[in-house]
This record gives sequence, structure tokens and C-alpha cells, in this order.
Amino acid sequence: MLINNLLVGKNIKLTSFKEEYLPTFETWYNNTGFLRLYDVVSAFPKSETELREMILDTRKSSDKYIFAIKTIQTDKIVGVTGFENILWNNGTATVYIGIGDNNFRGQGVGKEALALTLEFGFQELNFHRIQLTVLSYNKPAIALYEKLGFKKEGVYREFIHRDGKRHDMYLYGILRNEWNNII
Repeated sequence: MLINNLLVGKNIKLTSFKEEYLPTFETWYNNTGFLRLYDVVSAFPKSETELREMILDTRKSSDKYIFAIKTIQTDKIVGVTGFENILWNNGTATVYIGIGDNNFRGQGVGKEALALTLEFGFQELNFHRIQLTVLSYNKPAIALYEKLGFKKEGVYREFIHRDGKRHDMYLYGILRNEWNNII
């Protein structure tokens, strides 16, 4: 799925994360349902001030990128995506994505946004390998990653404790040549 216009797809675009998005981001970070899919840390709410610091830290970093996921039709922010733990000398990075607006889950937004993010990573940043982790109970995300060509590479057994149960965390990865075969 080669996207001809870098960071712009059919229905969504990836843009810089602006100060004006912080109130929306704060809403997501106060939604435990979102947090339990987005991160492995405890679903602890964050204030707009804490999130501002997190975004500033990302912008100052040489091993992280963050994008706002916005709809083309309404120019509304619906999620975030980006890279962290970039090892430039090895051409590797960890990708992340979160669709914060429930109305846009299951609508193909995540697939399009992740495809744009991967394209940016492989084509613009010259990565060789992109990886991610996902909790075993996040079945929709796992299906999405596999559809885009990610391969399950490992299991962190009983990694996280949620609601009185232990859950595995999976490691998925995709190499540039695998991505090239998909596009």
C-alpha cells in the first residue's frame, strides 16, 4: 500500500502535534479504556501540564517522533502515532499508535495511519526494522498489525496484571523488505 503523498492518505493525515491538541489528548489520558490499550503502565490519568512536558520531551529527543492523526474531511485529531527507541546506527525503531476518539475505531483509520507511519519510517527515515509490542487481549490491534505484515516474534509471558489476571505481551516486527513486498 504505497502512499504517494508522504504523511497524507485517503482519509487521514499525519501532522505535527500542536499545543491546541492538548485538551483532547488530556481527555484520552483520562479514559482508562484508552490507556489500557495504549500503554502497559498503570492507567493513571495525566494532566494537560504533564502531557505538555511529555510532548516537549519527545520534540527535544533525537530518538522519538510523534504525529497527530487527523481526518482530512474535518481536520479533527483522532489519535497519535510515532516512533520511539530509535537506534539510528542499527536502523531500528519501535512504532506506536493510539486512536483516542472511539468514533474512529474500527473504521480503518488505524490501518491507514499505521501504514503512513511505516512508510515514513522505511522511506524517509531509512529504517531497516520496525517493531512494536501489544497486549494479548488487544485482538483488534493484533489483527491490524498482522494485516500490515508484522510478524509475531516473541512473547513476554504473563507480562502485565490487569483485573486480577496476568496477560502476555507480544513482540511483533517488520523488516523493510517485508514492507516492500506488501506495498
